[in-house]
Amino acid sequence: MSVKDICRHLGISRSTYYRWRRKSREETAKQAIEQQIGTLCRDHKFRYGYRKITALLRREMSINHKAVQRVMQKYGWQCRVKVKKRRQTGQPYHISDNLLKGDFQADRPFQKLVTDITYLPFGQKQLYLSSIQDLFNGEIVAYSIGSCQNTDFVLHTLSQLPSLPEGCILHSDQGSVYTSYEYQQAVKEKGIIMSMSRKGTPTDNASIESFHSSLKSETFYLDKLESTTTAIIEQTVETYIHYYNHIRIQAKLNNQPPVIYRQLAA
Repeated sequence: MSVKDICRHLGISRSTYYRWRRKSREETAKQAIEQQIGTLCRDHKFRYGYRKITALLRREMSINHKAVQRVMQKYGWQCRVKVKKRRQTGQPYHISDNLLKGDFQADRPFQKLVTDITYLPFGQKQLYLSSIQDLFNGEIVAYSIGSCQNTDFVLHTLSQLPSLPEGCILHSDQGSVYTSYEYQQAVKEKGIIMSMSRKGTPTDNASIESFHSSLKSETFYLDKLESTTTAIIEQTVETYIHYYNHIRIQAKLNNQPPVIYRQLAA
């Protein structure tokens, strides 16, 4: 049956028919986009806001961030991450100069590294996470989980680093584990130049602080894992670090995850 016959049978004009058909196609496309947005939000466990969801969609289509925001608000798909932090203190013993001085930009891998320890107070006993992050791409290049915050703990993390280029800087806070003789000697043997934050200034090590905050917010707090087993804590951290390095996009990395960004820059 022709369009003309359909219109005559329905008692409508052809312009009305075409307007209806166009609207139907637009509605179908709209529903498909909404479904895709919902899938992305669920795949990333509602860790992403509308900007990152938009960045993912733009890999396949042209879409306005405001449209994405409206859809996420409509269905309650907004980012559900809430930032919670616990700060760590340490007793100073020997303090290196602050060589970074707030400059967290690096031109190449392993030019500038940052390290810190954070609490993991979610299980049957107190656990700690020691991490080392590369400022070139934000990648976590070494980490350890332990129940004792001592020098051996951070030395184990340090030992995971590969051979480093000359002039590599490692920045930490003034915690006693980092200022200890054993740690300073290990750093020296690796050819690393040590740098330290000013006392009581967590912003001097903002990048690694931000990572630890994201880890807790996007796993333990988001999934309400605030009373669980040591094994689940360890698996959660391991899974998240892999996700953070290989999957989780970052706006400052041209919406690429750290490992992909490093590979593209090689």
